[in-house]
Amino acid sequence: MQNSITQKISRSLGAILFLALCLIPLSAHARDARENARIEHLISSIEKLSGAKFIRNGNEYNPDKAGSHLRMKLEKADGKVKTAENFIDGIAAKSSTSGKTYQIRKPDGTLVTTSAYFYARLKEFDEAKSAP
Repeated sequence: MQNSITQKISRSLGAILFLALCLIPLSAHARDARENARIEHLISSIEKLSGAKFIRNGNEYNPDKAGSHLRMKLEKADGKVKTAENFIDGIAAKSSTSGKTYQIRKPDGTLVTTSAYFYARLKEFDEAKSAP
């Protein structure tokens, strides 16, 4: 009887350990809520750029297409992007296929790299969140 109880406990502990080990990769790739909010702010900021154009590989796209493209790249990154800075440097700065820098043509015609644009938006966001 004692042997049977020990075997059941051993099997239960083994199952719990197995489940815990299966969940580790999920938590290792998860971004925290703060970083999700920072990244979402960046993407939505470009989607709201009325009259601007997103330049990717020599072609101009409207702000909605820019947002869709960046969201798709973020999803494909499969959890490798942990911070907003990772997002800017690894996804939003340049094409992963051609290596060409992404740009934004503002309504007044001036060009800015997406990296510079996003770092400025991120600074504003962080300052607003840390203000009393």
